[in-house]
Amino acid sequence: MRLRALATAAAIALTALPAYAHFGVLMPGSELVNRPKTPLELTLAFCHPVEQNGMNLAKPEAFDVWQNGEKTSLLNTLKETQVLKHEAWKSTFTVTRPGTYTFAFTPKPYWEPAEDKFIVHYTKVVVGAMGDEEGWEKPLGLPAEIVPLTRPFANWAGAEFRGRVLFDGKPAPEGTPIEIEFWNGSKAKLPNDYLITLQAVTGANGEFAFTAPFAGWWGFAALGDAPKMAKDGKMKDVERGAVLWTHFTKVPSQLAK
Repeated sequence: MRLRALATAAAIALTALPAYAHFGVLMPGSELVNRPKTPLELTLAFCHPVEQNGMNLAKPEAFDVWQNGEKTSLLNTLKETQVLKHEAWKSTFTVTRPGTYTFAFTPKPYWEPAEDKFIVHYTKVVVGAMGDEEGWEKPLGLPAEIVPLTRPFANWAGAEFRGRVLFDGKPAPEGTPIEIEFWNGSKAKLPNDYLITLQAVTGANGEFAFTAPFAGWWGFAALGDAPKMAKDGKMKDVERGAVLWTHFTKVPSQLAK
């Protein structure tokens, strides 16, 4: 009887543990390009950014760049690599002229047995080049998308960042969950597990705001549902996420006084 009670308690404890956020990752070598004909390295991955635990990312279904309203496929530029000891992808894009470059990828559905569902995160990042900043606020028309309302590059840590979540081109319902994590490349230990994934919800018109407490790469994942998909003869839930990565710059000490 005691063993059964212990087993039941263990099961309850396990289900009470927080489910850490999955994130599509699209990380450029730099948020800004200052010279023409500069090669820009891009890394595509799927992981838990704060915990630095990776999952395999199959070759995406689409990988594109938008500049000045023009969309160009970069799918054939992808080369296999590893991030956090798991399958990932990399690409090199040469920036030839001033502009705002928005990169985005559509992954193949990822089956997550621990949550008994598929995960599809439409992931994007925006890079500014040679002083141009036109068009960063334009939606791409992705099935799930975070459209920035604050310029998504060249921002100070401590400044407010605002965005709007769109599902199928329409503002997400009020209360749509937003998960927020930073790229914890130094594997810093956090005071408690609640700080691994910060959480917010959208307000009216699918809008949200966040103030980054420190510099680095931060990711926002707005989560909704998509039509169910079949798995082993059964229909399973699909988590449809809109992911945006943006970098915040440390305020120099002489400016912080």
